[in-house]
Amino acid sequence: MTTTRRTFLQTTAAVGGALGAGLLARAAMASPSETASSGGGGKMRILVLGGTGLIGPHLVRYAVARGHAVSTFTRGKTEADLPAGVERLVGDRADNLEALKGKTWDVVIDDSSSIPAWTRATAELLKDSVGRYLFTSSISVYADVSKPGVDENGKLAEISEEEAYEVSDVKQVLPHYGALKVKCEEAARRVFGDRAIVVRPGLIVGPYDRSDRFTYWPVRIARGGEVLAPGTPEDPVQFIDVRDLAEWYVRLLDADGRGTYNATGPYAPLGMAEMLYGIRAVTTKDCDWTWVDADFLEKQEPPVQAWSEMTVWVPPTGEYAGFAQIDVSRAVGHGLTFRPLADTARDTLAWFESLPDERRSKMRAGLPADREREVLAAWHARGAKPAAS
Repeated sequence: MTTTRRTFLQTTAAVGGALGAGLLARAAMASPSETASSGGGGKMRILVLGGTGLIGPHLVRYAVARGHAVSTFTRGKTEADLPAGVERLVGDRADNLEALKGKTWDVVIDDSSSIPAWTRATAELLKDSVGRYLFTSSISVYADVSKPGVDENGKLAEISEEEAYEVSDVKQVLPHYGALKVKCEEAARRVFGDRAIVVRPGLIVGPYDRSDRFTYWPVRIARGGEVLAPGTPEDPVQFIDVRDLAEWYVRLLDADGRGTYNATGPYAPLGMAEMLYGIRAVTTKDCDWTWVDADFLEKQEPPVQAWSEMTVWVPPTGEYAGFAQIDVSRAVGHGLTFRPLADTARDTLAWFESLPDERRSKMRAGLPADREREVLAAWHARGAKPAAS
C-alpha cells in the first residue's frame, strides 16, 4: 500500500488520541542520594508525569504493590482508580509546574510529553531534585524502518531545533511526531546525562487503551462471522501489553537500568494469522477468515487504511518492511517479559465490554461493519481466492 511516512505518522498519532495531555507527579520529601535512586530494590519515591491515562494506572498500581511511594501530577481532567495513599497533584505541562517546586524524588517517569519544550522545562526544574529521569519515547523516532532488525542505534528522524521548540500544543505534533520525540529524548539527556533512561515502545495495547487500535480485533472476532483479514497470514506484527511495559519500567528502575531501549513485542516473531487465531481462542463465536491482499485494499474507493482501519497491521514492504520487526533484544536482556496473547486479548475485551453502551457503539479505530461487508463483497465478486492460511 502506498502510505507515506508522514501520512502514517499522522494516522498513528491521531488514532492514539492522547499525544500529550499535560501530566506530572510528586512524592515525599528527601534527597535522592539518601534513598533508592541507586537501584538495588530499595523503596523508591516515584514521580509520574502522567498517571491517569494508558500506562499510568498500571504503572502506579504495580509500583505501589512493590512497596514504592508514588505520586502523580495531572491536569485533573481524567479519573483513574489508583491505590490509596497515592499523592495526586494538579498542574499542566504547558504552563503550570508550581506543584513540582521545592520537592525531591528518586525517579521521575515521563509518560506524557511529545513536545520538546515541555520535556526540557520539567527536566530542568527537576534536575537537582530527582535521581533519574525515564522518558517514554516511541519507535516512531526511527527514520528508516525499511529493513528488519532496527536496534537502538538506528537512524533517527530529524527536525530543526528552532522548529521543534516552536511546537507548544499537541495539535501541532502530528506532522513531526517521531522527530519531536527525538528532541524530547535529547532534552532529557542534555539535562540528566547518564541519569536519563529512554524507552521506545511500539504499539501499546490492553486495558485502558482508548485508541481501540488493538481492541478492534478482539471486539470484531467476538462478533463472529466472516472476518476480513489484511495482507497475508505471515505479515509480521508487533505490540506490547501495557502491563508488561509498565511493570518492566518499575523493575528496570529497581535494577538501576540505564540507557536506551526498544520496547515492543513479542520477542519471537508473530504473524498476523497467529495474532488473529490467538485472539480467537478467547472468544466463543465461530469465525471464517478471508485474507484480502494489500493491493486490493489499497485500490478500494476509498482505500482501506493500514493501521487505522486494519489495525496493528502494516504491509511489510517498501519503507515499512521492517516496521513490525524492531529489535528488542536489549530490553529483553534487561528483564522485559511478555504475557500470553490470550491474556491480553481476554482482558482487553473484558475492559471494553465494561464501557458504557454509547462508547462501545463508536469504536475509534478499525473497519466499520458495513464497510467490511462492502469490501468483502467486492473481493468475492472479482473471483479472487483468499491467501492460504
